[in-house]
Amino acid sequence: MSQPPFQPPPPPPQPPQQPPQAPQNAYNPYSQPAPPQQPPQQPPQQQSGFGPPPVPGQPPAQPGPPPVPGQPPMQPMQPGMPYAAPPFGHHPTTPGTGNTGNAVGAILLGFLVSFVVSLVYVGINMATYKEQSSAVSNILYLLHALLNGAAVGALAGTVGRGSNGARVGAAIIAALGVFFGYTNTVVSLFLRDGSLMPLKYMLEDDPLYPAKAWFDTQGGGVDWISLLGLPLAAATAWGLAHLIGNKGRTA
Repeated sequence: MSQPPFQPPPPPPQPPQQPPQAPQNAYNPYSQPAPPQQPPQQPPQQQSGFGPPPVPGQPPAQPGPPPVPGQPPMQPMQPGMPYAAPPFGHHPTTPGTGNTGNAVGAILLGFLVSFVVSLVYVGINMATYKEQSSAVSNILYLLHALLNGAAVGALAGTVGRGSNGARVGAAIIAALGVFFGYTNTVVSLFLRDGSLMPLKYMLEDDPLYPAKAWFDTQGGGVDWISLLGLPLAAATAWGLAHLIGNKGRTA
């Protein structure tokens, strides 16, 4: 008898495959079934042509109304960027604006400086009045007007800066300093001998004699040199205060 050809043995039967199960937690004493998996949610898509794309971390902007025929589409308003409030305290002033200085301080200091300059003028007159001629006396008076106006004007421009009140005050104080410098010289001459009797007689006879001596000449006319000293001192003080004040503001 012939033997049948050699055939391989049939493969062993495979066990039935179980469907894949979701991984369970490491700690599940009650063998509860795993919760069903949710499909990942997709962010809502914005319609093309209506506003910019949404910013990460912020809700998407709502689309605006449809565009009107013949006009470009309107873009939705985006929330503005936050800004920091300016800190409290002194803010630097822009050069040339807002810096007006201290007018009151300039006037008070100008009065003090004018008084000192007038005292110097009185002291010079007391020391040299016997040798002074009429021309020397007039020159010394005009120099006093220039010096008084320059000192007061420089101080007003430095302290008062661009203040118009400081300039006007400097002009008035300088003119008054020139006037009282002359009248105080006249009063001091009555006291040159150390006695109060001449001053007493002057006050009893004519209390306004120092002012009249400043205004009148020896011949009885108007002393124009004395009057010239007032506008000279005022103009010098105002001009120098204006020049120094404007230079300090633009520096």
